[in-house]
Amino acid sequence: MLRLSRTAYLQMIGHAYDCLPEEACGLMAGIAARGSAPAFYPCANDAASSKLYTINPKDHLRADRDAEDHGHEIVGVMHSHTHTDAYPSPTDVAQAPDPSWHYVIVSLRQPEPVLRSYRIVDGNIAEEQVVVDSR
Repeated sequence: MLRLSRTAYLQMIGHAYDCLPEEACGLMAGIAARGSAPAFYPCANDAASSKLYTINPKDHLRADRDAEDHGHEIVGVMHSHTHTDAYPSPTDVAQAPDPSWHYVIVSLRQPEPVLRSYRIVDGNIAEEQVVVDSR
Protein backbone atom coordinates (compact mmCIF):
# COMPACT_ATOMS: atom_id res chain seq x y z
CA MET A 1 0.00 0.00 0.00
CA LEU A 2 1.12 3.54 -0.78
CA ARG A 3 -0.12 6.37 1.42
CA LEU A 4 0.01 9.78 -0.28
CA SER A 5 -0.64 13.13 1.30
CA ARG A 6 -3.48 15.00 -0.35
CA THR A 7 -0.99 17.72 -1.30
CA ALA A 8 1.35 15.24 -3.02
CA TYR A 9 -1.59 13.64 -4.84
CA LEU A 10 -2.82 16.99 -6.16
CA GLN A 11 0.71 18.06 -7.11
CA MET A 12 1.17 14.88 -9.17
CA ILE A 13 -2.09 15.42 -11.07
CA GLY A 14 -1.29 19.09 -11.64
CA HIS A 15 2.26 18.35 -12.80
CA ALA A 16 0.94 15.76 -15.28
CA TYR A 17 -1.30 18.41 -16.85
CA ASP A 18 1.36 21.13 -16.70
CA CYS A 19 3.79 19.02 -18.73
CA LEU A 20 1.45 18.16 -21.61
CA PRO A 21 2.06 17.19 -24.35
CA GLU A 22 5.16 15.55 -22.81
CA GLU A 23 5.24 13.00 -20.01
CA ALA A 24 5.63 14.49 -16.56
CA CYS A 25 7.90 12.96 -13.94
CA GLY A 26 8.86 13.49 -10.34
CA LEU A 27 10.04 11.85 -7.15
CA MET A 28 8.15 10.97 -3.99
CA ALA A 29 9.69 11.16 -0.54
CA GLY A 30 8.61 9.75 2.77
CA ILE A 31 9.28 6.88 5.12
CA ALA A 32 9.73 3.61 3.25
CA ALA A 33 8.90 1.40 6.23
CA ARG A 34 5.50 3.09 6.53
CA GLY A 35 4.76 3.13 2.80
CA SER A 36 4.14 6.84 3.08
CA ALA A 37 4.90 9.60 0.60
CA PRO A 38 3.90 12.97 2.03
CA ALA A 39 6.22 14.89 -0.31
CA PHE A 40 6.36 15.15 -4.10
CA TYR A 41 9.13 16.79 -6.09
CA PRO A 42 8.22 17.68 -9.68
CA CYS A 43 11.20 17.10 -11.95
CA ALA A 44 12.09 18.06 -15.50
CA ASN A 45 11.75 15.32 -18.10
CA ASP A 46 15.12 15.41 -19.84
CA ALA A 47 13.78 13.06 -22.53
CA ALA A 48 11.33 15.80 -23.57
CA SER A 49 9.03 13.08 -24.91
CA SER A 50 5.38 12.09 -24.84
CA LYS A 51 6.41 8.42 -24.71
CA LEU A 52 9.18 8.20 -22.11
CA TYR A 53 10.75 10.08 -19.25
CA THR A 54 14.20 10.71 -17.84
CA ILE A 55 14.42 12.52 -14.51
CA ASN A 56 16.78 15.46 -14.61
CA PRO A 57 19.84 14.56 -12.47
CA LYS A 58 20.00 17.99 -10.79
CA ASP A 59 16.32 17.73 -9.86
CA HIS A 60 16.95 14.25 -8.47
CA LEU A 61 19.83 15.52 -6.32
CA ARG A 62 17.76 18.51 -5.13
CA ALA A 63 14.88 16.20 -4.15
CA ASP A 64 17.18 13.74 -2.40
CA ARG A 65 18.86 16.48 -0.35
CA ASP A 66 15.58 18.15 0.61
CA ALA A 67 14.05 14.81 1.58
CA GLU A 68 17.01 14.03 3.83
CA ASP A 69 16.75 17.49 5.42
CA HIS A 70 13.16 16.58 6.39
CA GLY A 71 13.98 13.08 7.69
CA HIS A 72 12.63 11.40 4.56
CA GLU A 73 14.05 9.34 1.74
CA ILE A 74 13.11 8.95 -1.90
CA VAL A 75 10.49 6.17 -1.96
CA GLY A 76 9.36 6.24 -5.56
CA VAL A 77 8.84 7.89 -8.87
CA MET A 78 5.77 9.27 -10.62
CA HIS A 79 5.32 9.78 -14.31
CA SER A 80 2.39 10.37 -16.60
CA HIS A 81 1.01 8.56 -19.59
CA THR A 82 -0.46 11.11 -21.95
CA HIS A 83 -2.47 8.73 -24.16
CA THR A 84 -2.37 5.28 -22.55
CA ASP A 85 -3.70 3.63 -19.40
CA ALA A 86 -2.03 3.92 -15.99
CA TYR A 87 -0.12 0.66 -16.38
CA PRO A 88 3.65 0.21 -16.72
CA SER A 89 4.90 -0.08 -20.29
CA PRO A 90 7.78 -2.42 -21.17
CA THR A 91 10.03 0.67 -21.13
CA ASP A 92 8.78 1.58 -17.64
CA VAL A 93 9.57 -1.92 -16.41
CA ALA A 94 13.02 -1.97 -18.02
CA GLN A 95 14.03 1.33 -16.43
CA ALA A 96 12.61 0.64 -12.94
CA PRO A 97 15.75 1.42 -10.92
CA ASP A 98 14.86 0.24 -7.42
CA PRO A 99 12.72 -2.76 -6.43
CA SER A 100 11.81 -1.09 -3.13
CA TRP A 101 10.29 1.97 -4.84
CA HIS A 102 6.66 2.74 -5.58
CA TYR A 103 5.98 3.45 -9.26
CA VAL A 104 3.06 5.83 -9.69
CA ILE A 105 1.52 6.45 -13.10
CA VAL A 106 -0.98 9.20 -13.81
CA SER A 107 -2.95 8.52 -16.98
CA LEU A 108 -4.52 11.43 -18.82
CA ARG A 109 -6.19 9.19 -21.38
CA GLN A 110 -9.70 9.61 -19.96
CA PRO A 111 -11.52 12.87 -19.21
CA GLU A 112 -10.62 12.41 -15.52
CA PRO A 113 -7.01 11.59 -14.54
CA VAL A 114 -6.33 8.10 -13.19
CA LEU A 115 -3.53 7.54 -10.64
CA ARG A 116 -2.31 4.01 -9.90
CA SER A 117 0.76 2.64 -8.15
CA TYR A 118 2.85 -0.46 -8.71
CA ARG A 119 5.78 -2.35 -7.31
CA ILE A 120 8.16 -3.63 -10.00
CA VAL A 121 10.57 -6.36 -8.94
CA ASP A 122 12.64 -8.39 -11.41
CA GLY A 123 10.28 -7.43 -14.23
CA ASN A 124 7.18 -8.51 -12.29
CA ILE A 125 4.46 -5.89 -11.91
CA ALA A 126 2.16 -5.84 -8.88
CA GLU A 127 -0.44 -3.13 -8.41
CA GLU A 128 -0.80 -1.74 -4.91
CA GLN A 129 -3.56 0.16 -3.18
CA VAL A 130 -3.21 3.94 -3.05
CA VAL A 131 -4.63 5.77 -0.02
CA VAL A 132 -4.83 9.56 -0.13
CA ASP A 133 -4.83 11.16 3.30
CA SER A 134 -7.65 13.62 3.81
CA ARG A 135 -5.40 16.29 5.33
